[in-house]
Amino acid sequence: MHEYQIVRANGNVDLSSAWDDIPQAKLEHFRIESSSHRPEVTFQLQYDQSGIYGLYQVKDRYVRAAITQFQGRVCTDSCVEFFVQPPDGAGYVGLEFNCSGVMLSHHVLDPAREAGGPLADFRELTDEEVKGMRVFHTLSGEITPEIAEETQWRLGFFIPFEMMTQITGAAKPEPGTKWRANLYKCADSSSHPHWASWQPVLELNFHCPESFGNIIFK
Repeated sequence: MHEYQIVRANGNVDLSSAWDDIPQAKLEHFRIESSSHRPEVTFQLQYDQSGIYGLYQVKDRYVRAAITQFQGRVCTDSCVEFFVQPPDGAGYVGLEFNCSGVMLSHHVLDPAREAGGPLADFRELTDEEVKGMRVFHTLSGEITPEIAEETQWRLGFFIPFEMMTQITGAAKPEPGTKWRANLYKCADSSSHPHWASWQPVLELNFHCPESFGNIIFK
């Protein structure tokens, strides 16, 4: 199991800039069901007293963004995802973003499901619950047809600790606190579908908290 050390931010965090001094990790575990396309994806995380900041950098092809509404199935587009589980809270929060910044968000208490069925116990987050989040994206709007040429894009996010406490009941982390998480890249309905993760998953299903790795607040 990999671990990622989340460093404390040095001053204000700009989601739109390069984070040259922040540790970088790769999403390099591709499910065997993936096509031949293997995008290069890295992520970085940092935090301050108010919340967690994340930044994905993606070198991609066959890029699409057909979903334009909040809580749409953005996993069908060129999409990055962050699933995070505080150990002292209830369940985990899943955040999915297509390359144009459209988000699907949910709180999962029981991810069990029969093949093709819904999760056993989950709910979508409300507009009110996610209003403190921020999302940065270098691509915008509907992208159809897909862009077949090599395209580099970035997506950043901010998650308030207050939001995590409200949803899961978890306490604000202190230095040394370990949370569990996994990070993903997919594009289910592109011409070259693929499913990549930071920690390997045992099946074509990202809702596998048993496969989450540790993220450690420094």
